Amino acid sequence: MQEKRWHVEVHIDEDDDGRTRATARLQTADDTRVSGTGVARLHPGDSDVPEIGDEIAASRALSDLAHNLLECAAGDIEALTRKPVRLDH
Repeated sequence: MQEKRWHVEVHIDEDDDGRTRATARLQTADDTRVSGTGVARLHPGDSDVPEIGDEIAASRALSDLAHNLLECAAGDIEALTRKPVRLDH
């Protein structure tokens, strides 16, 4: 069996209005690239704990990345079979 390595990078930014935005980018060995984004917003009544915003935004970005990767796989299957495909989590 041959091992494959895919790399995911997550970039996180926070603006002055308490919004945290994350982008997750996947690059495969054959140079396929897929990305996802996620946002978190500090509620005015909550304490400002940046790590929590980072976690929420990053998890949303990774979830979006997973969804987009499934869509890519469905598109690849449709191209081969010429039949509609729906892949669920």
